[in-house]
Amino acid sequence: MATIYDHISQNKRRTVLLVLLFPITFAALGYLFLLGYGHLQAPSSYRYDRQQDAYYQMYDEAASSPVERANQLASQVLPFMWLAAMVWIFVAYFCGDIFLIRASHGIEIHREDQPEIYNLVENLCISQGLPTPRIYIINDDSLNAFATGRDPEHASIALTKGIVLKLDRVELEGVIAHELAHIQNRDIRLMLITVVGISFFTFLAEVCFRAGLHASHGSGKNKGNAGLLFFILGLFFAIYGYLIAPLIRLAVSRTREFQADATAALMTRHPAALANALRKISQDPRVEVLDEHASMAAMCIENPLGKQGLFSFISGLYSTHPPTEQRITALMEMDGRI
Repeated sequence: MATIYDHISQNKRRTVLLVLLFPITFAALGYLFLLGYGHLQAPSSYRYDRQQDAYYQMYDEAASSPVERANQLASQVLPFMWLAAMVWIFVAYFCGDIFLIRASHGIEIHREDQPEIYNLVENLCISQGLPTPRIYIINDDSLNAFATGRDPEHASIALTKGIVLKLDRVELEGVIAHELAHIQNRDIRLMLITVVGISFFTFLAEVCFRAGLHASHGSGKNKGNAGLLFFILGLFFAIYGYLIAPLIRLAVSRTREFQADATAALMTRHPAALANALRKISQDPRVEVLDEHASMAAMCIENPLGKQGLFSFISGLYSTHPPTEQRITALMEMDGRI
């Protein structure tokens, strides 16, 4: 039977796999899109007519093939995209948790602000030999929570106001233990890289679509080519950010919620408390502020998105959260009630 240390080692290997899969699939899909762009562009050159004061397109049968044009574009475009991606990953690794906390509008609390919550977190950390993470409260009446950070020494836990007020003490302890389990198991680093990576690609998609629209309304002989290229790149980033990257996330993190539930039950010695908490959370998990940051859904104890919207539908197809009923059943089996 696998131990928590086996799971931690497995997560370290998955992190390396994830870091490798992102650039490999990124380059492969990017080249396919550039190849498609090369096929769309007929080989041509331009001649300037002084009398008409205009450029005319001249077709050259001896011009380069679509593959050659794709290779040329790839040599010009991909290095810059890779450099931007590497810089983004570097920033994400060291500062990504700050971005995510700010996106959720979390407010940091200390012992003097919420002594009961702080003591719950601190006591569980002491029992597991973990550093006490930073604790944040999200001003939302729904029930949800997440943990983030690159390692136990640089970790944070965020709890909604609703989960603090609507769960009793042992249930809240179970939720906090679940988030500490993600920290202990190093799930947080895996998800930090994935979530910030998805955000990076979807952000670039929006930038490219806007640039393509602007270029298509500009002037000059190459405005059509520039607009088409930006549109192709935008479509590539959108497909990668919304479909491919979540699929990679699914491939490397299928069982993390079950593992965190089991670890939390061992921490508190009260599996039924976490099961009861999950029942309550499933009734109202939506966090409205996260509707605009849908990639963060995978980090939460329960899917915080509303039922509307394309990303919500797609994230459901690629969900890394097992059905709540299955998680509750597993916890009740641990408690000997099934």
